Amino acid sequence: MARILKHGINPQTQLSISEDVQQTVRGIIADVRARGDTALRELSQQFDGWNPASFRLSDEQIAAAVAQVPEEQLASIRFSLEQVRTFAQAQRDSVHDVEIETIPGVTLGHKVIAMNSVACYVPGGRYPMVASAIMSVATAKVAGVGRVVAVTPPKDGQPYPATVATMHLAGADEIYIMGGVQALATLALGTETIAPVDMLVGPGNAYVAEAKRQLFGQVGIDLLAGPTETLVIADDSVDAEMVATDLLGQAEHGPNSPAVLLTTSETLANEVTAEIERQLSTLQTAEVARAAWQDYGQIILADNEAEMVRVADEIASEHVQILTRDPDYFLNHMTNYGSLFLGPETNVAYGDKAIGTNHILPTGRAARYTGGLWVGKYLKTVTYQRATPEASVIVGRHCSVICGVEGFAGHQRQADLRVKRYGSPEAVGAAD
Repeated sequence: MARILKHGINPQTQLSISEDVQQTVRGIIADVRARGDTALRELSQQFDGWNPASFRLSDEQIAAAVAQVPEEQLASIRFSLEQVRTFAQAQRDSVHDVEIETIPGVTLGHKVIAMNSVACYVPGGRYPMVASAIMSVATAKVAGVGRVVAVTPPKDGQPYPATVATMHLAGADEIYIMGGVQALATLALGTETIAPVDMLVGPGNAYVAEAKRQLFGQVGIDLLAGPTETLVIADDSVDAEMVATDLLGQAEHGPNSPAVLLTTSETLANEVTAEIERQLSTLQTAEVARAAWQDYGQIILADNEAEMVRVADEIASEHVQILTRDPDYFLNHMTNYGSLFLGPETNVAYGDKAIGTNHILPTGRAARYTGGLWVGKYLKTVTYQRATPEASVIVGRHCSVICGVEGFAGHQRQADLRVKRYGSPEAVGAAD
């Protein structure tokens, strides 16, 4: 039976935070819906101190931003773009149109069509999330989306050059500097000067996730990617330094980022507790990481690998790092996770920045029912059908019977008309 050695924040506190977020987000969306550009300007000034002549960057402004980024940084950005594009293209190549003949004369098919327009939100509050531009924009372009809008908040009162450069190199068609809920509401609803999109994608804080949830239906969304989560599954084959490093490496995202250690070794659990304190004494982002570990960090002790799988699937974490003797055991048995990092040679930071898989992943236990962002999120699978006259009679007879059972007289007339036109009159309403 698993034992919790360190508890995180209690569920009631999480609920009260969520209710506050919902109310704030609802008010901002309503304001943008009612007042459009005027609301956007006021909210941008209020939250970001940002009131430019135009929220959309010109070609000249984009070029100037790219010129400010050191070549070494551009080289690493291009490397990451290449890895993400390569994997995304392999995913796109695995999705095909389908057409089959189910019975003689009946042809059914589906076409895979990219969406017309999407907005890719790139967080930039505490940290300018350069890599998020790669993950969302580049993948959308590989999928074939016609209009890809990239949006990010200002950093210290200005567009952040590396983020703008990455959006541009990834292929964004339009780049806007505006942040948070007001940015998502603007792009979902449209204003006098900014055309709406069909889908919102990208990670963000609790407010961004809640904005996407409330705007869903008006537009599509990729998934609810809220505060970063990490789960490290470890046995006594790994050392405390690596475990602590990997936990704090994600805890630094924000003070509400859960970091969980699930282990079969009580000795390791105790060593990790001490090692976290040691590393926090030198970590530059210790203020944020300490708050996250104190309030949201957990240590869970399990009896064996099977119990670790059960607990891990219940947690359904965004990131799951496997630091055990047999990482493939978890690959073969786990079902609920955003992305697995198998063995000590890889880690969540690799997935976040440069290895090629997408870092926009499900949080809040959404991994129980969805995976992360991939080219398929930008694609619609739409169906079509055709039939010969002879096949129409066969299908029509059965369709007419089912319509009669359900009481849909108008539906039944549709079927009976085809049977009458293409078959014999006595065949109407009589299935084989």
